[in-house]
Amino acid sequence: MRDADEFDAFYAASAQRVLGHLYAMIGRRAEAEDAVAEAYARAWDRWATVRECDSPEAWVRSVAYRVAVSAWRKAVNRLTAHRRQAAEEHVEASSVDHVAIVAALRRIPADQRRVVVLHHLVGLSVAEIATEAGTNVNTVKTRLARGRRALAAHLGDDEHQVTSGGRGHER
Repeated sequence: MRDADEFDAFYAASAQRVLGHLYAMIGRRAEAEDAVAEAYARAWDRWATVRECDSPEAWVRSVAYRVAVSAWRKAVNRLTAHRRQAAEEHVEASSVDHVAIVAALRRIPADQRRVVVLHHLVGLSVAEIATEAGTNVNTVKTRLARGRRALAAHLGDDEHQVTSGGRGHER
């Protein structure tokens, strides 16, 4: 029990100072707090050795700094790997039409947006949409018609008009 009391006294006397030093060294308080907590946990695990050091506080400060630097390196390496992988992947850019349609879809009511997307993008029939949405076929047809009109109004010009294909077009 004497070791625990001794360590507790060491911690109480030095923790704020070590935190202040590490914060000054790395510039981010949350990261400094995490690193200092880890360093004190390691000091407790090795307390029989650490207490014999010329300066246990310097030992903790050094370990905390190495923990912070290691965490920083891991974050940088993850970011570098992510960027490298992203650079190797070919990503199709969204077309102007796609961007315009998505923007217009955001401006129509959710129930209309859902049936328009399910019908025109997913390719579901009116009956399939009615089943998935838990509504009847006529409600789906009404929402499709209103959704198409709303999209046409938001898209504005003839190049971006969503064609209804006529009422008989619904599957």
